[in-house]
Amino acid sequence: MRYIVIIVVKFLMMSKKVLIYVAGPTAVGKTTYSIKLAKELNTEIISCDSRQCYKEMQIGTAVPSQDELNEVPHHFIQHKSIFESYGAGDFEREALVLLQELFKTKDNVIMVGGSGLYAKALMEGLNQFPLVNETAKNTVATVHNQNGIEGLQQLLFEKDPEYFKKVDLNNSRRLIRALEICETSGEPYSSFLNQPKEVRPFKSKTILLHLPRPVLYDRINSRVDEMIKMGLREEAEKLYSSKDLKSLQTVGYKEWFQFFDRKISLEEVTEEIKKNTRRYAKRQMTWFNHLSYNDLIK
Repeated sequence: MRYIVIIVVKFLMMSKKVLIYVAGPTAVGKTTYSIKLAKELNTEIISCDSRQCYKEMQIGTAVPSQDELNEVPHHFIQHKSIFESYGAGDFEREALVLLQELFKTKDNVIMVGGSGLYAKALMEGLNQFPLVNETAKNTVATVHNQNGIEGLQQLLFEKDPEYFKKVDLNNSRRLIRALEICETSGEPYSSFLNQPKEVRPFKSKTILLHLPRPVLYDRINSRVDEMIKMGLREEAEKLYSSKDLKSLQTVGYKEWFQFFDRKISLEEVTEEIKKNTRRYAKRQMTWFNHLSYNDLIK
């Protein structure tokens, strides 16, 4: 690992003002790697994890330990509440302000996290979509209520066959979002994608960490076991009364909520978390493999 870090450092010394994104699926080792790299570069770390930003969620989001946080200055870790509205656009605005300050004294800043959309927002800017109207929301909701996810899939195939080929057809939230845009604008959702990138006053480079799938899955399983020992059940129990918040629709918490609702047994909870975390890691790998970041260092 140290040998790889040194190579990357030498490569980056040729450029000025670079945001280095350490990417990869959950449990691949991003935290450890990013801290070592930040020490070599004498810089700071920006977290682009869409869940580690919440102060009420610690164990289930694998927030870096206090010792790790003390090694290198970290930003955007547990700085928001689950009751606050916070998304990729908010992160983009706040992180750009922070980078402006950090680049006054640093040539390189590290960004780390598995939330690819947050990373893309900071490096390239987000695609601009029309504001969804209530009529569109009601139309899509009616389809969903009457025909389930199959109805959403069929409608998307009719409205936007191009996006239909790309989207995770089992992700109802993404289907609903795309259809609401289609209904609001009268245009395919895909027509709003891949817009011209924002011009940033810095360069971006991506280091994509990866492990053989069996090794990664073993690490995921071990991490979940450790989270359970650390008190994930108790953490989820404290958050149960707020289970419908968008921020809590998260692997590691929603399974415990199902248990508290008596929908699954205690024996099933751990295996469900492991299974859903492996699925999440697979989706992350698909996302990272299809993104065209400015410069990719593997």
